[in-house]
Amino acid sequence: MLDIESPVCVHVVALIAEQHDMGVCDAIGPVQVQRKPVLMTSPRLPKVAGIQPAISPPSQTPPSASGAAPADRAPGSERAPEERGTDSDRISDLASLHELTTAVVRTEALDSALRETLRAGASLLGARRGLIALDPAAPGAGLGAGGAVGPASERTIGLGLERADLGQIETVPRSSAAYTRVLDCGAAGDGEGAGAAARPCEDPAEGIACPDIATDEDLAPRHREVAARIGYAASYAVPLTTDNGTRLGAAVWLYDEPTEPTARQRRLLGSYLRHATEHAARLGELARTRGEMATLREELLPSSLPRVAGVTLAVRHRTGPRGGGDWYDALPLPERALGLAVGGVTGSGPAVVAAMGRLRASLRAYAVMEGEDPVAVLSDLELLLRLTEPARSATALFAYAEPAGRKILLAGAGHCPPLIVGPRRVEPVETALSAPLGMLACWEAPSAEVTLSEGETLLCYTDGLLHRTGDSMDRAFARLRTAAAGAPRAAHEDPELLVEHVLRTVLPGPLADDRDHPEDVVVLAARF
Repeated sequence: MLDIESPVCVHVVALIAEQHDMGVCDAIGPVQVQRKPVLMTSPRLPKVAGIQPAISPPSQTPPSASGAAPADRAPGSERAPEERGTDSDRISDLASLHELTTAVVRTEALDSALRETLRAGASLLGARRGLIALDPAAPGAGLGAGGAVGPASERTIGLGLERADLGQIETVPRSSAAYTRVLDCGAAGDGEGAGAAARPCEDPAEGIACPDIATDEDLAPRHREVAARIGYAASYAVPLTTDNGTRLGAAVWLYDEPTEPTARQRRLLGSYLRHATEHAARLGELARTRGEMATLREELLPSSLPRVAGVTLAVRHRTGPRGGGDWYDALPLPERALGLAVGGVTGSGPAVVAAMGRLRASLRAYAVMEGEDPVAVLSDLELLLRLTEPARSATALFAYAEPAGRKILLAGAGHCPPLIVGPRRVEPVETALSAPLGMLACWEAPSAEVTLSEGETLLCYTDGLLHRTGDSMDRAFARLRTAAAGAPRAAHEDPELLVEHVLRTVLPGPLADDRDHPEDVVVLAARF
């Protein structure tokens, strides 16, 4: 027998005599211990000839929290089928939520985020159609996909519903329709369905279910009529509310047959909406900010181009997602002259837009006082910028044009040279090199004078047009010059067609998408 001192009973099993060249005891009898046993957290068994005896854990060893077996099931035995199904369902739910949440956070516009939310909710609930009605006070509720200001009314986005179907659903009384009851949550309705309108629905996991619209006498007759006409028999509506309590609107999913979402489906939808609603709220706030900046920027730029005898003007202005400081101007001057200006303030954001407005207004004042001397105009602008905003820099080009003689006197401060575009020549105006405004203690550079032939166009632009190409400045300028030289005959006679041709040729495809580029683009054409 093995001489083992231990406070516990030891049983040796599965010892094979042939492998150990030793005798085998039938059993080791229990050792009676007089003192208090010492609790052990894991078995400590002797190793014999490298063999680990197979024994079950002692009773004092606590089971694993993750793999705890039910009391009525022996350790090591197979799990019941329903337990395996529960774990499988949980894994499937987590995988579905991960996939759907990843899809919605990749959206970059409020409309696309809401449509993805509708699609994901329909997948989780087993529905086929649905709609989202934004609260009028929600961030971005009155803005379109591009940030344009729209009507200050509820915006409705549908899934599997035509515009006529949405119009019919909007005729249902607010006290009866599920999504309007969610929007009006907590307020007493009037007419039928008033009791249901006061049903609490602040938690996204809680909503308003109408399992059988055709037989629900609490709903308005108009509601049942519209449901029968469109072809849905049940609905489930939930609020779209962020963690800080901001109400974006309400979402409702429509079923073709009488039914109601299960507790599991409601739980999954609530988990998904907690992430999707936060993302949609951020996109809505971003859309509203961009819309306000676009409105401010448009107010700081000319609302229309002036009409001057002998000159035809055209302009295009494209803005990046954060709003830049590129600007343009065209103003009539004394003695039937015309002032043309393009420029840009370095940076982006609201502060840059405001600085751009101040710079443009100052240049207009200097142009009226001494526009026939472009060098003096830019010198005054340099001094003003250096004294009032020493931390900023800007580029500018100012041209004093006499349409009667087609004579142009111009000067630039760190700006790209304009192009002369005509049927017989396409060449840049050779302006003197100069640093941008605000970069020198005293700015002054000689002006350049050119005389255009009849039918030629002066094409001015900001450096954002060249930067967006992704090429070096030399290659980008060569690309611009080639595009202008390849313009069709009609474009040489119409500056509107010319600027469109230049933009389409220099910035094809993705380069023309303003959402992907922080650079502003201004192209101003004056045909004499």
